[in-house]
Formats: sequence, structure tokens, C-alpha cells
Amino acid sequence: MNEYFLLPLASLPFPNINPILIQIGPLAVHWYGIGYIVGILFAWWYAKRLAANPKLWPDGVLPMKPEDLDDFIVWAAIGVVLGGRTGYVLFYDLARYIAHPLDIFAVWQGGMSFHGGLLGVILAMTLFSFKRGIRTWSLFDVVAAGVPVGLGLVRVANFINSELWGRPTDVPWAIEFPNGGPFTRHPSQLYEALLEGLVLFLVLRILTHSHLKLKTPRFVGGAFICGYGLSRIFVEFFREPDQQLGYLLGTNWLTMGMILSTPMVLAGIWAMATAKPVIQTQQQAT
Repeated sequence: MNEYFLLPLASLPFPNINPILIQIGPLAVHWYGIGYIVGILFAWWYAKRLAANPKLWPDGVLPMKPEDLDDFIVWAAIGVVLGGRTGYVLFYDLARYIAHPLDIFAVWQGGMSFHGGLLGVILAMTLFSFKRGIRTWSLFDVVAAGVPVGLGLVRVANFINSELWGRPTDVPWAIEFPNGGPFTRHPSQLYEALLEGLVLFLVLRILTHSHLKLKTPRFVGGAFICGYGLSRIFVEFFREPDQQLGYLLGTNWLTMGMILSTPMVLAGIWAMATAKPVIQTQQQAT
């Protein structure tokens, strides 16, 4: 730790944006919550556009009805919130919530796990697709294609909240966060917003519209899972680990985020490698 005191004082100024967008009496609307809401609404709107474009689907046959996605948004929101909160409690701070179980419901204090939220949405998609008779992987593909926008917005909200900041550094774009100690740090939230948000969205857009990969169920969903996992693992090398966990297995680099993201990379590679066009699958089945 002594070497960190030698870091230069020069850094980019922290913008000090109020984490609360609007407050009326006890009711406060946080940027963090806005990020989740806008992200879910965008993914819903974008999925409807994909599902309604016959050029993107085998033989021009649409995989689902628009009203299916209208109904699914409620399932998705429940899956994100319940899964994200449950994942954070189990993966990141279980001891605290065992000691203070009522804090589990204080979601306005922060504490959401992407990995838990993903599992929650996958469960919601599986149940919903069986109920509606929709091909599960096609539902996963259209939903996954728009999710990176919400991820990027939530990471920007993390930056505004001055939370989940990066490790100490002396790079020219380092920032001294108001609650990050006397160190200049990586703005790792913005790294994640760029990679998990903008870059991943553009990659999936190329797959859906240039390479027509929606005709190959689970390829786009696999690319999303793999792309997120790789992005998260990369950024974890610049991100300060959660204080209650620190580095794992006696290392000075391994984090919980890396451990949880590694199976995502493997699952995504498997999904892409084994994905087959619908027509080929039907021919083989006959």
C-alpha cells in the first residue's frame, strides 16, 4: 500500500452529480433506478423491433407475437430485481444479511448482482416461453440483443454514485473519488459502461443485422453471455474488489466477479459452437 501514497495528486475532477434525480418529500428518484427502468424499457422496445422484422428470421416466419413481448416485460422486471438482489445477497455479502435480514429488502441502498439478475431473467424466459409456446432460445436472443444498453446506463449510474470504483492508478484519466480514499483511481465503472454497454451492443447488432444470426437460435444469446463475461473479467483487473470480500484464494488479483464470469464465457462459447440454423435442425429431425 505504501506505493499508492506516491501517486501524483493530479487527476480528472469528479463531476459530483447528485445521485438523486428528483426528490419530492420522502420520495426520491435515483439515477441508479432510472438506469434499470430505461434499460428494461429499451430492451423491450428493441426486442419488439427485432421480432417484427421478417428479414431477420428463417423463411421470414416471426418467432413470436408483439403482445408476447408486451407481457414478458413484467416477467423480465421481476426476474431482474429478484434475481439481482438474491445474487448480491448470496454471492457478495451473505454474512451481513444473515445478521440483518431486513436489509435484504432495502434495495434503495444499492446492492444488485448482474449474475443473479441474469439467472432470474433466464428462469423467467424459460417459464414464459413454455407457457406461450415460444422457442426459448429465440426469446433469449431478442432480449439479449438489447440488454447491453441497460448495462451501460447502470454502470454510468454507479459512476455518479461514486461506487464500485477502480484500483489506484496514475493514468492521466484517473479520478479521485470523494469516498475512495486519498488515491487517484481507475474510473472502472466507465470502462464497464463502454465494454458491456456500447461495444457489446454494437457487436450484437452486427450479428443480428449483418450476419443474420437470429436465424441460428442461441448464437446471439451465447455471444451476449460470452461477451459480457470477457468484458467483466477484463475490467475486474482495474476494479477494486468488494471490501467485504477482497481478493480471493490468497491472490492479489482474483475477484468474485472473475469467478462468476468464467462459467458465462464457457457457456457462451458452447452456445455459439453448438447453435444451428432452424432449417438444418428441422431437416435433421426428419
